[in-house]
Amino acid sequence: MVNRYEDLEIYQVSVEVAIEVYRLTKKFPKEETYGIVDQLKRAVTSIGANIAEGFGRFYFKDKLVFL
Repeated sequence: MVNRYEDLEIYQVSVEVAIEVYRLTKKFPKEETYGIVDQLKRAVTSIGANIAEGFGRFYFKDKLVFL
């Protein structure tokens, strides 16, 4: 049984995806820094945050909202 959200495989994958998105967005043109780059970074970091928040929910129905 998983006791921490960090041990979930899907959370670990979300971290890997976030790292890759951050790496890739470094190559974007500077004029995109406050546009698509920021949006991509916010979106990719929210994946892990939603997994962590859902993991902390007590009721299964509440957990489903975050998956």
